[in-house]
Amino acid sequence: MKLVVIIPTLGRGNILRKTLAHLEHQRRLPDEVIVSAPDETHVEPQTFTRLRVSHVFGATGLCAQRNRALSCVLPRFDIITFFDDDFLPAHDYLQKVVTEFAGNPDWAVVMGRVVADGARTQGLSFEEGLAALRRAEDGCPPEREIVDHPGAYGCNMSIRAAQIGDLRFDERLVLYGWQEDIDFTGQLRRRGRVVAVSTLIGVHLGLKTGKGSGLRLGYSQVVNPIYLMRKGTMGMGFGLELMSRNIAANILRSLRPEPYVDRRGRLRGNLLGLYHVARGRIEPEHILQL
Repeated sequence: MKLVVIIPTLGRGNILRKTLAHLEHQRRLPDEVIVSAPDETHVEPQTFTRLRVSHVFGATGLCAQRNRALSCVLPRFDIITFFDDDFLPAHDYLQKVVTEFAGNPDWAVVMGRVVADGARTQGLSFEEGLAALRRAEDGCPPEREIVDHPGAYGCNMSIRAAQIGDLRFDERLVLYGWQEDIDFTGQLRRRGRVVAVSTLIGVHLGLKTGKGSGLRLGYSQVVNPIYLMRKGTMGMGFGLELMSRNIAANILRSLRPEPYVDRRGRLRGNLLGLYHVARGRIEPEHILQL
């Protein structure tokens, strides 16, 4: 099976360079790596000995950048793997992805287990991420466990290319595209299972650069789930719980915010989003005006 890795990136040339160098150590190399960026200034010069890397440039935005790369690879590959530019897969990650898809023809989407996720903290440096990955790789191998999910975690998700068809990421979810992964892979559940495999492991550094303002994210935390629930790609229970949890966290932590999170900006965005939803205005792209 032919496998391509797609990596969207924005303003993180240094970490992208390190991530690509890390990918050269995969036991099963990708047949190609596509880096999707706004322009050449987001990519540092780099020489590869084992990877075949190409670049596509165009409009900014996670969904637009993913779609642009998709248009270059369909239908040349059997498996399309999306990695964030700060995701470090275990050395056997891609090898196991190919094995899982080959042995499970009813699977549409596969994601791995994130053994350390800097998105939930202040973030991890590249060195901290490598150390966490080595500890996980050197530890007791996990039992293989398969869990079905309503959608995949976008930092690491692999898709059976034949199931994609004309489906694309929703470019109304602009900029960072919050919940675009659930929207896209949730629709693929109609075509096959969306599963997490415990033996596929990696580390997400969760770097805070390139993510935009707290105000914009807070607005998306309200409006994007409402938009996706109306669209029918996010379950009502899942969407309302997601909204409520984020709003509650922003209210409580605004009193003593973490130094690496703009809680008060997020809360202002939450309130503005609720105001617009109450007035019947459900426009994810409004964050471009904030």
